[in-house]
Amino acid sequence: MKDHRLTSTPLLAVTACLLWSTAFVGVKTGLQYAGPLAFAGIRFMLSGLLLVPLWWPHRPTLRDTLRHLRLIAWIAFFQTFTLYGLFYIGMTLVPGALAAMVVGASPLVAAVLAHFLMTGDRMNRAKTCSILLGLAGVAILSLSRLPWRSATGLMELAGIAILLLSNTAGAMGNILVARHTTSLHPLFLNSAQLFIGGFALWCLSRPLEGALPATLPWPFWVSLAWLAFLSAAAFSLWFTLLRRPGVKVSELNLWKFLIPVCGALLSWLLLPGESPGLWPVAGMACIASAIIMYNLPAFRPPSPYTNRH
Repeated sequence: MKDHRLTSTPLLAVTACLLWSTAFVGVKTGLQYAGPLAFAGIRFMLSGLLLVPLWWPHRPTLRDTLRHLRLIAWIAFFQTFTLYGLFYIGMTLVPGALAAMVVGASPLVAAVLAHFLMTGDRMNRAKTCSILLGLAGVAILSLSRLPWRSATGLMELAGIAILLLSNTAGAMGNILVARHTTSLHPLFLNSAQLFIGGFALWCLSRPLEGALPATLPWPFWVSLAWLAFLSAAAFSLWFTLLRRPGVKVSELNLWKFLIPVCGALLSWLLLPGESPGLWPVAGMACIASAIIMYNLPAFRPPSPYTNRH
């Protein structure tokens, strides 16, 4: 009988990516009023707390939690502390649309790391062609701004490098979740790693950025509330998908090519001073083609001669 959980994988993956694509506007808004580490720390602590009512009926025993504490800590280190610490710092150096495009390189990083670190998740011709086409789109989007010619060109290039490092940390977090089978409920695992990673970021922000202002305007609180919600929802969906039998890290991460397209569109629409051009549109077309090229077979009935799902 066909596993309907697997047939819903594309829909859930797209939902998570669409949620993540809204983060660039929210982060750029919140960073006008708070330091990157403090803002990220508060966001992810709130995200972790938002999930408590959902996993409480399935809460693990204290013994089971302590037995998996090291895994939770490592996931929190890569998936929240390092990934989003670097992401928020990078976002202070580049426009929101450009950040969305650079983050779009994350499927390539995930696929390469999964090739070396995951059993049965090797690169093949279709996967390689899709990734290269998507990466070409990201390169066109990034280089179309000619950052080396702008007054802040070196800062933008540094921001791009920092965002690429954050991609690597996120890929390692994905691999940790996929490699280690535990009895912990995915919602609990996500909630715990979000709160621990966020708390570590907040603690680091205190000596580096100082305390937040006593009063903050409503755009900060709106962006914080939305970002906390989307992190709780998107990561929970993603962790659930990563734990499904038959779902591969590299294939699932191909859906993240949606993030730069939607993130750039929202940044152009909502952030002042950001607008599209011919080359950015061409890059987005490459990214969309990469997604279609590789993922359309996911909607077809599986062949009896393949074991992709």
